[in-house]
Amino acid sequence: MRSIRLYSDQPLEVGEVVELETTPARHLIRVLRRRVDDPVVLFNGDGSEYSGRILSIDGKDRCSVELHSVEEPEVESPLAITLVQAIARGERMDYAIQKAVELGVSAIRPVFSERCEVRLNEKRTMTRLAHWRQVAISACEQCGRMQIPEIHPPEALDALTTEVALNLYLDPNAELTLGRMNIPDPPRLTLVIGPEGGLSEAEVAALDRAGFIGLRLGPRVLRTETAGPAAIAALQTRFGDWQ
Repeated sequence: MRSIRLYSDQPLEVGEVVELETTPARHLIRVLRRRVDDPVVLFNGDGSEYSGRILSIDGKDRCSVELHSVEEPEVESPLAITLVQAIARGERMDYAIQKAVELGVSAIRPVFSERCEVRLNEKRTMTRLAHWRQVAISACEQCGRMQIPEIHPPEALDALTTEVALNLYLDPNAELTLGRMNIPDPPRLTLVIGPEGGLSEAEVAALDRAGFIGLRLGPRVLRTETAGPAAIAALQTRFGDWQ
């Protein structure tokens, strides 16, 4: 039986028995229908994954796991990409986050832009942030990553600041292409993806003044939920762990 990977937000140690939190326990028991003695792999973001077996099940949302071994697989990309993603509606934003995590980004910063169709009050912002973080966790569980990329609280694009030496934004009219790019050492960069209607002229000008550089992927204009994953995959191929 294939081992199931689950995120557990608690200290993990070989030889210990851990009580899973309600959400992963319920998923393991109700959705995956696992039973006592079935294998399971846990990770908590410390860079390791812990193999074990289900020791006990109590009801539909309580489960304990005995950990018997630990590994430190090298699955994190050496290219640290912070994705600045204009907030999209519903599943489009989920897709952008999910695929960016699978492709190896180190952090995601959702932003409101001039042409962004989504507006959130404080309560909805916190709800969406919690949801996006769960999307990131689920993506890590599926793709084998050890570390959960940080999902920052939403902010205005015009308030964006960064300490990274290379800051890019996708622009179908830009002169810079991947073939002409150089990555600084350490290999870190920020990548801005605009909304469905694109970045406004004022936003592009502001990004230029802030030291961002326009990057052109190719001759076609991509949707906002496609642009980020496409750019990240291309960057990983050119500079990251897809070489």
